Amino acid sequence: MSFSQLGLSDKVLAAVQAAGYTTPTPIQQQAIPHVLARRDVLGIAQTGTGKTAAFTLPMLTRLEHGRARARMPRTLILEPTRELAAQVQESFEKYGAGQKLNVALVIGGVSFDDQDSKLTRGVDVLIATPGRLLDHFERGRLLLTGVELLVIDEADRMLDMGFIPDIERICKLVPFTRQTLFFTATMPPEIRRITEQFLHNPVKVEVARPATTVATTTQWLVKTGREPHEKRDTLRRLIRSAEALTNAIIFCNRKREVAALHRSLLRHRFSVIALHGDMDQPARTAALDQFRKNEVTLLVASDVAARGLDIPAVSHIFNFDVPHHPDDYVHRIGRTGRAGRSGTAITIVAPTERKSVAAIEKLIGQSIPWMGHAPQTSEHSEPGEPHEGEQHKGEQHKGEQRGGRRGHRREHPARGERTSAPVTRLDEARPRRSEKPAPRPAQADDGGHLPAFLLRPVRAKA
Repeated sequence: MSFSQLGLSDKVLAAVQAAGYTTPTPIQQQAIPHVLARRDVLGIAQTGTGKTAAFTLPMLTRLEHGRARARMPRTLILEPTRELAAQVQESFEKYGAGQKLNVALVIGGVSFDDQDSKLTRGVDVLIATPGRLLDHFERGRLLLTGVELLVIDEADRMLDMGFIPDIERICKLVPFTRQTLFFTATMPPEIRRITEQFLHNPVKVEVARPATTVATTTQWLVKTGREPHEKRDTLRRLIRSAEALTNAIIFCNRKREVAALHRSLLRHRFSVIALHGDMDQPARTAALDQFRKNEVTLLVASDVAARGLDIPAVSHIFNFDVPHHPDDYVHRIGRTGRAGRSGTAITIVAPTERKSVAAIEKLIGQSIPWMGHAPQTSEHSEPGEPHEGEQHKGEQHKGEQRGGRRGHRREHPARGERTSAPVTRLDEARPRRSEKPAPRPAQADDGGHLPAFLLRPVRAKA
């Protein structure tokens, strides 16, 4: 099937042909006719399958007729990250070059005034992150009563980032009669509840089983030691020995780990740049441009980049940290093996991360092979758990600690009888210099109770 059979307009077909595409992907082939028929669509597909064009192309066809009004966008696209929103904007600029459409990008890290001036002129397509969109709405600079088509992209990522309450609020602000397109890679219970609440008799388009990985990506696990420097040594060895490595994205779980690993790779003379959520938008854009233009070979990133990058020619993915959420693994390695290309995803696994690997294998429904020898069972124990052969010694050591500090009691003979009393440490028996001596209790011949201030010691003046 070709794009000409999907019902797209001549202008859109010319733009697609100019971009060099001739055959639609499965998600595009199934979703585009339903979008043109004004049906609600629930699209379930893994990353890198062409989901963006699946809603961009039919939206351009529908927007050829009509005109935008000030502060009232005709269509609204919600994205979880700034990078993914910018990527969608680039798709509209590429496929809508022959049309006079106003496209506005409303994201954080950019001036409010510049965005407000675009909204004042009227926009046909508004691409936004939920937080900044609601900021404009609460300031009275945006009206959502004219939205004809609502797109919620990467809904499972919205859930991970805590945007579901914002999504629910936005869905109640747009007209009830709007058309809704809902795209996600996984279907957790919370996402299923949202679809049942805000989609009306949707057409379900599923081109891949939820939480499956790209077939063109080769996956490996590599064992390493417990210490951070051992992980860094393993990563450098893998980078130097990787075959056909042209560029690579290295994922870490935390922003501080991104910064630490970036400094380490720079010290070892690697061509590397960092990307994480604490960077301002111009710095993040500059880092992505350098990586896209192959000015640097390695990009160390947090999960902010897992679903916001569309770089077709990434040859390798390295998971420096095993992701805490199994869904993030699917999106991380989805940055390679895109558009039919082959890719390699290598995950470095410390002994404490074996449980996370097991959760990933359960989610994707397959076992990931180990590169080299698989680790022994004893290496998989959690921190603090004794290995075989050490359990008895550990219990004995605990008993000695309890006996030496709390549980042991020494016998003191007194008048032929044995009494037990807790051991008193020498440093506990001596009063500290900074502490004042305790007041002496009143004796029986003191005449009864004395006020506390009379028992305080008096210092004589020299």
